[in-house]
Amino acid sequence: MDGRKVPAPTIERLALYLLCLKPLLERGIETVSSETIARLVGRNAPQVRKDLSYLGQFGTPGVGYNVAELRRKLALMMGLEREKKVFLVGAGSLGSALCRYGGFREEGFNICAVFDNDPAKVGKRLGRLQIQDISELIPANLEQKVDMAIIAVPASASQAVANLLVEAGIPSIATFAPTPIEVPSQMSVRTVDLTKELAVLSCRVHLREGAANVSGAD
Repeated sequence: MDGRKVPAPTIERLALYLLCLKPLLERGIETVSSETIARLVGRNAPQVRKDLSYLGQFGTPGVGYNVAELRRKLALMMGLEREKKVFLVGAGSLGSALCRYGGFREEGFNICAVFDNDPAKVGKRLGRLQIQDISELIPANLEQKVDMAIIAVPASASQAVANLLVEAGIPSIATFAPTPIEVPSQMSVRTVDLTKELAVLSCRVHLREGAANVSGAD
């Protein structure tokens, strides 16, 4: 990196660029242009080039970026050069789906333990893991020292779970609860609002269809 502070929206776009590179590598594509990246993630090429400039000066004008090198630089910037250990709290429908999703591990996120407070679920298998009682979370982190935790519980329980994660000393949280949680300022929290994301998709489709209707009006 070139030492500049990276704005939060830029970090979000860089994460998208990282994700789009894996299929290119799997197809044996060695170089990729900013125009291609922009098309894959729904952005524009100047924005892509500006974002990637935070990684330093590299890439060849008229040719593009080496896919493997770009992916390596993005992974290094985002701290994904090593596997990240993750706790999952909540073994309901959403938590079960997240725990079974193999894509997390492929991208370097290892869900190494899952917790719930339902006695009917504790002790049962969920994928490769056994569901543990929520009371075991703090001692489990003393042993594993995870990098982050995912909250996949009802909104009414999300703050209590967040408090437990704070007490356990887990530095980062991703929460699917549709209500805000309060944590110390030094902790990183990311709220994943699926309803909002679907609304954004709907809006994009609506605007695209509207533009097409206007362009075809003449």
